[in-house]
Amino acid sequence: IPYQTLAPAAVETIRQWTVALAKALNVIGLMNIQFAVQGETVYILEATPRASRTVPFVSKAIGTPLAKMASRVMSGKTLPELGFVEEQIPEHVSVKEAVLPFAKFPGTDTILGPEMRSTGEAMGIDVDFGKAFAKAQLSAGQKLPLEGTVFVSMSDRHKEAVVPVVKDLIELGLKVIATEGTRKVLCLHGLDVGLMLKLHEGRPNVLDGIKNGEIQLIITTPSGEEARADGIKIRRSSLDYKVPLITTIAGAKATAAAIRALKSGSLEVKAMQDYY
Repeated sequence: IPYQTLAPAAVETIRQWTVALAKALNVIGLMNIQFAVQGETVYILEATPRASRTVPFVSKAIGTPLAKMASRVMSGKTLPELGFVEEQIPEHVSVKEAVLPFAKFPGTDTILGPEMRSTGEAMGIDVDFGKAFAKAQLSAGQKLPLEGTVFVSMSDRHKEAVVPVVKDLIELGLKVIATEGTRKVLCLHGLDVGLMLKLHEGRPNVLDGIKNGEIQLIITTPSGEEARADGIKIRRSSLDYKVPLITTIAGAKATAAAIRALKSGSLEVKAMQDYY
């Protein structure tokens, strides 16, 4: 909060649908709507007339106790009476990160799906998105590398999209290695990238690099049966050896921004009240 990558048209659609649903369902108080955006298309996953664990996060992000507001509205007060009639967009950035329990369950695949697997959440706040994201990662137990080697292996549809991320990481002083197909695309863009073997191509491969402490960050979006099998082993190994693992382009971009923020100076700790 506020949104960083959504197109204005998608945001306006979300606003309109939220108001329409609330009126149609005659909701008085809080309502939780889960939206998904793919390209320019907005989807509604579910809408429930209740609070969710997002409420404390949003309340802290904007500095307004939403549960208190909702309870007073349910008791008969109106939003104008409470002075809460405009959308609040803070000048600072708040990032919510899931805390996942995979380290406590050996052998579990860390890939995420539609079911909830988190056991908690962490929050990072700063005036800069990169710093806010870094705070959220650190609070969730994810240590981001400021030096060392980044391993990159992307599916065909993501190879071009990862180019700006790899360029940023190299500019930040990190070494980048990649599997053959990904490396070929990166080198075509003039980037200096080393080669790392896939698991079936021989040794030393990416698992050896993880186990030997030669890889400090992994960015991968595999596809295909063989890649999925390799992916399970890589994800499990990254967890066992505490190597940060990124599996989306959006996550890779945010991670690069966080590393840049961390390298630019130390993080500041402020009271939440100082942000409002």
